[in-house]
Amino acid sequence: MLSKRIIPCLDVRNGRLTKGIKFKGNVDIGDPVESARIYYEEGADEIVFYDITASHEERKIFLDVVNEVASKIFIPFSVGGGINTLEDMRAVLLAGAEKVSVNSGAVKNPDVISQGAAAFGAQCVVLGMDVKQVEKSEQIPSGYEIVVHGGRKYTGLDAVEWAKTGEALGAGEICLNSIDADGTKDGYELNLTRLIVESVSIPVIASGGAGNPQHMADALTKGKATAALIASIVHYGEYTIPQIKKEIAAQGVKMRMVW
Repeated sequence: MLSKRIIPCLDVRNGRLTKGIKFKGNVDIGDPVESARIYYEEGADEIVFYDITASHEERKIFLDVVNEVASKIFIPFSVGGGINTLEDMRAVLLAGAEKVSVNSGAVKNPDVISQGAAAFGAQCVVLGMDVKQVEKSEQIPSGYEIVVHGGRKYTGLDAVEWAKTGEALGAGEICLNSIDADGTKDGYELNLTRLIVESVSIPVIASGGAGNPQHMADALTKGKATAALIASIVHYGEYTIPQIKKEIAAQGVKMRMVW
């Protein structure tokens, strides 16, 4: 069995680490470069960095911050936000990222997924999915809709169908974020997570709602995710990554415990 991954998420706005609830009310909580270094030293399996307003503000990602973070950590590093073209992907990879997460840009131009996979390999391309629960309909049969531009714009895309499309186009991984659970610390949206995992054959990272290690264990077992994204509980010092891994491993979930 492959080890499950614990992945701290750095949401960055104007070059600063930020956190909100359900994509609203974001507050400044520190320096993303220093936080990345700490999480790396504590044993994070990967770091995810999102420039959360780049798409909405229609600007490029802050590559200087990406470069600074990349210089401090020596684990896989995934970067997203305002990435719309193959050239955007290349710039992020050259700044030190191992993976590029495409979200709003992929909805606008799905070909960017296949272009990125062809140029850099599927392992480099992560399909970011921000999802909101809605009424089931003919257009949204799963009851989960893709929302872009930082939770501001509904797309009319069914989350399950979009996940399948992303995989078919060449995405090597999905990072699945429930807007309804984001920042609440009430637990991941397990029904959504399991639904997406069972619809594709590529790894799925569960995101949104982690409040304690049990929530992560549930996402990795009941939700069938291959990794759990975390933010608030480590940003605010409620848990360290070694504490989280020990509690999850105690339930029989295989974790990388040596670093």
